[in-house]
Amino acid sequence: MTSPILRLEDVHLRRGPREILRGVSLEIARGELVAVMGPSGSGKTTILRAIAGLEPFQNGRVSVEDAVLGAGNADAATLRRLRRKIGVVFQFHCLFEHMSALENICLAPVHAHNVRRDEALRRAHELLKAFGVDHRAAALPRELSGGEAQRVAIARALAVDPPVLLMDEPTAALDPERRSELGALLRDLVSQGRTLVIVTHDEEFADAFATRELRLAEGRLSLADGRL
Repeated sequence: MTSPILRLEDVHLRRGPREILRGVSLEIARGELVAVMGPSGSGKTTILRAIAGLEPFQNGRVSVEDAVLGAGNADAATLRRLRRKIGVVFQFHCLFEHMSALENICLAPVHAHNVRRDEALRRAHELLKAFGVDHRAAALPRELSGGEAQRVAIARALAVDPPVLLMDEPTAALDPERRSELGALLRDLVSQGRTLVIVTHDEEFADAFATRELRLAEGRLSLADGRL
């Protein structure tokens, strides 16, 4: 494996007395699509939240290129640097209901990263066109189909061109045809050098599209075949 773009080192995360992650370590290279699987409640989504700086952990370290997140609450500058490196697509998309698809995509670049609005609009239209939903730019989230909303959510996550994309249960609400379309889209992102980490219950999808499959159980990661 080439030099890792994403590294977790001995990450421990507790909620009250319960230890969710028990020394998780992982290295992921540029251009990988890694699927993390495991039973409900095993902490799969928690791994994504820890990587994205959405939930502090008590021990260990997360690094994405030169952005390093340590244990405890990170300062604003560290989080800002980290979030230029990471895009997140949540399971239920979490689009802002009062904003159009285009406005959802422009929000973070303009207000969090000080990108000029005309540049943010240009990038948003490029992404919507690339994902086949530019004709839905003016639509509100409630007017989008499930597949359209997911593509808008992916476009939003890529609006500041992060090298790493995190996705939570991306196939949960998709029919077989849409699952295949999503797989092709993710393969295209990987071919461009993007690194993807998805958490999923969908083993068939992981078998078809992931470059590596991991399983989380009792707070620890292993390869999907049970080997460390």
